[in-house]
Amino acid sequence: MKSLILALLLTSTVVAQEPPYDYVFFENSLMPGGAFYSETAWHEQGWVENLAGKLPVTSERFHTPGNALVLHYTNGTRGWWSARVTHRPLRGRDDWDNGVNINTQNSPFRKPEALQMFVYSEQPVTADEVPRVQLGEDVELAMPAIPAGVWTRVVLPYRGELPKFMVFEQNGHDGKEHRLLVDDIGFVGQVAPAPLTPVHLTARAGERHVDLKWTPFSGPRRVQIERSLDGGEWIPVAVRVPEWGRYADWVGSPGRTASYRARAVGYDEAVGPPGEAVTAATRAFSEDELLTMVQEACFRYYWEGAEPNSGMALENRPGNPHMVATGASGFGIMALVVGTSRGFITREQAVQRFDRILTFLEKADHFHGAFAHYMDGRTGKVITFFGPTDNGGDLVETSFLMQGLLTARQFFDRPEEKALRDRITAQWEGVEWDWYRKGDFLVWHWSPDQGFVINHPLIGWNETMITYLLAIASPTHPVPPELYDTGWASQSKQAQEYRGWAQSKAGLLYGNGETFFGLKLDAALSNGGPLFFVHYSFMGNDPHGLADKWCPDYFVNNRNIALINQRYCEAAHYPRGSWGLTASDGPFSYSADEPVARMDIGKMTPTGAVASLPYTPAESMEALKHYYRDYGSFLWGEYGFRDAFDLEKDWCAELFMGLNQAPMTVMIENERTGLPWKLFMSNPEVQTMRRAIPR
Repeated sequence: MKSLILALLLTSTVVAQEPPYDYVFFENSLMPGGAFYSETAWHEQGWVENLAGKLPVTSERFHTPGNALVLHYTNGTRGWWSARVTHRPLRGRDDWDNGVNINTQNSPFRKPEALQMFVYSEQPVTADEVPRVQLGEDVELAMPAIPAGVWTRVVLPYRGELPKFMVFEQNGHDGKEHRLLVDDIGFVGQVAPAPLTPVHLTARAGERHVDLKWTPFSGPRRVQIERSLDGGEWIPVAVRVPEWGRYADWVGSPGRTASYRARAVGYDEAVGPPGEAVTAATRAFSEDELLTMVQEACFRYYWEGAEPNSGMALENRPGNPHMVATGASGFGIMALVVGTSRGFITREQAVQRFDRILTFLEKADHFHGAFAHYMDGRTGKVITFFGPTDNGGDLVETSFLMQGLLTARQFFDRPEEKALRDRITAQWEGVEWDWYRKGDFLVWHWSPDQGFVINHPLIGWNETMITYLLAIASPTHPVPPELYDTGWASQSKQAQEYRGWAQSKAGLLYGNGETFFGLKLDAALSNGGPLFFVHYSFMGNDPHGLADKWCPDYFVNNRNIALINQRYCEAAHYPRGSWGLTASDGPFSYSADEPVARMDIGKMTPTGAVASLPYTPAESMEALKHYYRDYGSFLWGEYGFRDAFDLEKDWCAELFMGLNQAPMTVMIENERTGLPWKLFMSNPEVQTMRRAIPR
């Protein structure tokens, strides 16, 4: 146990600065089966192999470990076939539908010089028999002949705009069947050669995976990880960008001894020499050790994976390497406190990180004391991710940040840390909560040039209770406690109309009173909504003993919401242990899923169940073990559980989200020791506020 907590290397605080991204159509599929971001079609005698309309992937042979696309087709003498591969967009980096133009001077991607891919065939395929390639709607490129038995590097010159998709389609009409493997498809640009020096690894085993770590660096295109299991041959198992400095290798079971070495790979595909091999052995973990393992892995998102200049949390990773999220940073601050208390980092390291965070916040854009939803971690300027009206203060995200800062203020209680406490107090007391009041409600946003143009009142039940609580608690710019009743728990016609989003009569007047799966809800919309409603406002704000005239105990209410979610998923025939419908990345877009049929799209989010541990210790522990032990091969990564997955669609998120990693670290700790709850609740302003809530 002690080795689990203390063995993290403490020399690295943030990752190396990430260079422009390569624009990739396919490198690897996290899940076996069909490649999610592909689709196939054929007509008459043309045909292409598919799994439910998707191109299959194979792990038997690949260029980039660990799988390749299977392009198995028949060129019909009549008819045609085609296979489309779509670029996998990442939130905040290349959201085509959110107004992000990746073809501007500020593009996060390298300017293309050519489309590159690697192709393998057991039999020679002539230039008339290979597919032709179409980029986007109208650019066609000719493929060369493919020799037999070797991976052929195909480079097709191209200097246009980056398209959303590419298409392999029938070229000749020979009537023959052909089978190609295609891997590592993407655009390449001009990159100066870099020395391919050995990569120096360290290894530390978990129960069924091994954490590999190296000092982040820039220059080569990739780090290639090679593994020898139980003394067997060396096999390439993964590639990672050098700047990440970390890879979690899934070995599948306890009792495995794995050796590793790593090589740098250049943009010209030159492979450097291996570094010295390292070895680790997995072993069975107790429940306590599993909890520490998950906490530490998720904590790393906010420690190693933070934005380098500000120390703040990124919206997601991989993603926009400079788009810091205010609310996720508040949650991350609480994760840093937990990580310090558990010895993942030293107290001195934590103080240095908080100095960096506060220095950034002190210089960042403020809007009557509130921060924007997203900021540029280099400058502190607003990022208008949600459009031109989202260019000012976001009171909800600011409240999540303040929840974290007030928790940290109580943690840093030593005399020599007084300056840090005072700086936190200055941020807390600077928020003009009363400015964001419109009549009976607090409102979400304010724009410096458009005022309250968004005009989004904060009306419960949702994640915004903490906003009202902190506004009441403010020692400098408070709102009256009565606003809790007239705003958050409003009975007005406006509030009832707002709550219509739930499409349920239960909870229209805030109080619920209905029973679902044998569990009564005192306060909630519908049958509880997505689970982040019982996480975000309660990471520091202890629901034990929190009561109002509608709900005698919010801990019991939150517990019932979590249990309803679990029982719904069980009744919906998800595999046992799979539950936790909440907000997360999705196959097509970010979505907030709920335990009702119209809001359940088949996507499961680990943080929903794992962060509910204080409410449902047995059910959450079952889910944690299930997600790690049964799905870890695709779901477990460098920062713990990936954001979400869908078994039926063969889809798993490639990213980790700042809003979803910290709740696991923090809420696990609330169940184990209650530390975040104890710290936040010890703030004198919070104690006064709790007594003032109308009952």
